[in-house]
Amino acid sequence: MAFHYWRSDQLTLRALQSSDLALFQALDDEVARNVDMIHFPQSPEKQMQWLEAEQRNRIGDAFRWVAVTDEGTAIGTINTFACHKRYGTFKYGLSLLPEYRSQGYGAEMIRTVLRYYFHELNYHKATPHVYSFNQASIRLHEKLGFVQEGRLRDMIFTNGEYYDEIHYGMTANEFGQLYGKLEM
Repeated sequence: MAFHYWRSDQLTLRALQSSDLALFQALDDEVARNVDMIHFPQSPEKQMQWLEAEQRNRIGDAFRWVAVTDEGTAIGTINTFACHKRYGTFKYGLSLLPEYRSQGYGAEMIRTVLRYYFHELNYHKATPHVYSFNQASIRLHEKLGFVQEGRLRDMIFTNGEYYDEIHYGMTANEFGQLYGKLEM
């Protein structure tokens, strides 16, 4: 069997394409709130400008993938950012279309990216944060083995209330103990 790093049992992570605009348009307000905030509406032209800039303006090891099922359906996106090679740390964000949530896709996307950053790029630690209203993401990160390392109170305002920002961490060694290396 051929080895494909970006393909797993359920999906493939691939680079962003211009045709992915429909995926981003289909993401709901829950995704926007989980990322940072609900933004003003944008025209399709403005959305395409954002997508083109996202493809073009890669900084260091920051990258955005689109998750695609074996049937070729784009179901979500995962991106890395705040990649600090000197310290060996990075963050990531994850978004899934509503009908694909709670089916294991998010965990698979995260494990694939972590494996690459830890085993190929030699990063030491992933440091994502989650907002306290996002119970599904809290459960996901704790199920994956992330350690809650801190909580910043009242850091985001949405839906008329302030919420905490919960910081998680996982080192390359912890990942290796939980998930091992990819079989080649």
